[in-house]
Amino acid sequence: MPLITLTSDIGQEDFIIGAVKGQILSTIPGCVIADITHYLSSKNYQQGAYIFNNAAKYYPAGTVHVVMVNAFQFPSDHLLFAQYNGHYFITPDNGFLTMMLGLKPKEIVRIDCKGAGTFIQMTERMVEAIAYFFASGTLEEAGEKTDTIQEIYPMQPTLGPDWMEGQILFIDQFENVVVNIRKEEFDFHAKGRSFKIVFTRNETIEVLSQNYGSVPVADKMAWFNSAGYLEIAVRGGNMAGLFGLSKYDENQSSKQRPNDNKWFFQMVRVFFE
Repeated sequence: MPLITLTSDIGQEDFIIGAVKGQILSTIPGCVIADITHYLSSKNYQQGAYIFNNAAKYYPAGTVHVVMVNAFQFPSDHLLFAQYNGHYFITPDNGFLTMMLGLKPKEIVRIDCKGAGTFIQMTERMVEAIAYFFASGTLEEAGEKTDTIQEIYPMQPTLGPDWMEGQILFIDQFENVVVNIRKEEFDFHAKGRSFKIVFTRNETIEVLSQNYGSVPVADKMAWFNSAGYLEIAVRGGNMAGLFGLSKYDENQSSKQRPNDNKWFFQMVRVFFE
């Protein structure tokens, strides 16, 4: 049974998402549609990739993932349709594909959207391409093979012999703070040494917790969440609000760093001893 996930920055107050589902079901009867989220940021690609990836990995191989973020950032007459690791991805050609995968897939085709002036006209072409793909089982039936795409890649933690510096990737609705430091990176760099997690100018955490229930209410804590990323929080409190932390600004120039205090509130540092 064909399975399609939908992810976007459109929201669900408008008719758009309902219309796209109607297009899919009218063209591909019996298709199963699953919403991941329609509230991604249209500007913060790294955050969007974090949210999408950590939901999409639980879907079965063969799933087609439609990820429509910032669809009209660039004047474009096509969408990208790619295969990677047994899953299929449709995105605008704006860099989000490489941001969410962390690489450029070997199998990519362009879905022709020439003359599609509206989002609904664009998704009509997209749904036709998906139908061709499901009928044939090959991407070549859905579009024209391409190797030239927009490429943007996620920022990685900065490393030194005795330290790591990560960017704040995501702040959830409880104002818990997720940092782009993965457990395997942390463990490899720590090499069994003690550590000190430093945020803002002088706030520290020196112990990793198993979960939120393992610390007293109102205590600061750090743990590696179910996605494997470093997360800092205050049990029963609002970490980001209490300490003035904010998501990393992808559009902030590196030239601003030396004199811009915002950097102190977008970064988390780990020192090893």
